[in-house]
Amino acid sequence: MGHTDRAPLLRKLFNFHGGVKPNANKQQSAAQPICTLPLSREYVVPLHQSIGGTPQPLVVAGDRVLRGQRIGAADGNVSSAVHAPTSGCVVAIEERLMPHASGLSAPCVVIEADGLDEAAPRENFDWRSASPDAVRDYLRDAGVVGLGGAVFPSHLKLKANNSIGLETLIINGAECEPFITCDDRLMQEKAREVIEGVALMAHLMQAKQTLIGIEDNKPDAIAAMQAAAQTAGQSNISVVAIPTRYPAGGAKQLIRVLTGIEVPHGKRSTDYGVQCFNVGTAFAIRDALENGLSLTTRVVTVTGNVERPGNYWVRIGTPMHELVEHAGIKPGTERWLMGGPMMGIPMPSLDVPVVKATNCILAGSAELFAAPEPEMPCIRCGECAQACPADLQPFEMYWHSRARNFGKAQEYHLFDCIECGCCSYVCPSHIPLVDYYRFAKSEIWAREKDKTAADQARDRYEFRNYRIEREKEEKAARLAAKTAAGRAAIQASQQTVTGDAAPSETADDPKKAMIAAAMQRAQAQKAAAQPQNTEHLTPAQQAEVNDAEARRARARELADQDAQSIGKTSPSADTPNKMAD
Repeated sequence: MGHTDRAPLLRKLFNFHGGVKPNANKQQSAAQPICTLPLSREYVVPLHQSIGGTPQPLVVAGDRVLRGQRIGAADGNVSSAVHAPTSGCVVAIEERLMPHASGLSAPCVVIEADGLDEAAPRENFDWRSASPDAVRDYLRDAGVVGLGGAVFPSHLKLKANNSIGLETLIINGAECEPFITCDDRLMQEKAREVIEGVALMAHLMQAKQTLIGIEDNKPDAIAAMQAAAQTAGQSNISVVAIPTRYPAGGAKQLIRVLTGIEVPHGKRSTDYGVQCFNVGTAFAIRDALENGLSLTTRVVTVTGNVERPGNYWVRIGTPMHELVEHAGIKPGTERWLMGGPMMGIPMPSLDVPVVKATNCILAGSAELFAAPEPEMPCIRCGECAQACPADLQPFEMYWHSRARNFGKAQEYHLFDCIECGCCSYVCPSHIPLVDYYRFAKSEIWAREKDKTAADQARDRYEFRNYRIEREKEEKAARLAAKTAAGRAAIQASQQTVTGDAAPSETADDPKKAMIAAAMQRAQAQKAAAQPQNTEHLTPAQQAEVNDAEARRARARELADQDAQSIGKTSPSADTPNKMAD
């Protein structure tokens, strides 16, 4: 028996706090092979499909695009590109309804399919000889994100802590949420490709060991993955069967079960030498690096109140109503969830598109999901705290969230809540606790956004005041410099006009100083002024110029005589003393 066969029996497993065991309801969709959904006539591709910035559109209305062509460029490092799911014409880039309970819209690229499904040329990228940064950039531009639901850009996670390296790479095949079976079928049908993707990731991150955790209610998937790992000769990859308990598929919970490591608040798993990826992400990374395929399709489970529950290969941007119509809608369907019954998001309409985060579409009916009981007051029984896998105090967070005391709610680690729904599931008062936590989180985010905007406005106001004061100071400095220069010019002119006379002769007589300064300015202006258009004068014109110059010379002579006469008649500094004598 090979190493991968022994691993599930010999490896020590650990326990995590809390958790529940709801009815799995997986048999309805897990029994059928994955089907391929036919081409749609129109695809609505949201530009923002991952955590981080919204990609910038690379196409405009009227452009023809090919399958796999990049239509949205990653906006910064914490972002991921988006691609055309098929060939066709871009008919619009506009706001469309998004698959979110808020019912809000977001920018989308609307593509009218031409039915040819023509693929874009694939880029020849040799990842084996490329640097790790180049590989991560390639995956960013290929649009690969986490397909377990968080849609975190995968290229950012493919980097170990530089100081400690990566001890354990964990691949999440638990799929603990009821009704969802897309990962189960993927592991059964594409086990070899998934193992190749896992080995590729382990090579990129230089992981010392790799553990694939699969809940023990998926025996066929476990067997397929064990056989694929053994056939590939991957002795450092262990397929581990873990106990079935919700939410064993949470990243921190799975890390705890397989390694015994608890990742505390504010820390990353890589700080402890561990990183976790979904099996669908491993398949997408392998497709991108080995086949040059961008992420344009994914497996989606359609189950619940439908005629043909199953799993489908669906192109990103496909309208949800086409997918559920293909599965057959049963009478009595009253709501739709994207995801499972524990963490699923109610859909505002089936006109929304399938996105990278869409792992399941669940049709709900009164027979399948009983109407919720009326909410009653909290009795502080503590059942929610016993069930919380994050080891929080949900009833305290509930009280403070309900009272809008958001600061106090944060003191009880509100943002450590993974919104798994275990607390709501066990609450005897039927309180939708997770809804209160989501409300509190959204309010805190909104207030943080307002605070950031206010801080920016205050910074702008303070800088404006600083700029105004600086300009005033600069203006005053220029005026002072100009005044000082004027005084210096007056003193220089006084010395020039009086010649060898004592400086006191002009300094003691302001009138003489003003006349001397005026004469100096006139002389400076005369020296600076040059006659214009005097090159081609007629004799008559030249005679007129000569007469004008003579008159100016006479005027200057008379002015000099007047200045001298004023100097002679003005009393000198010692005149008062003579008059007193």
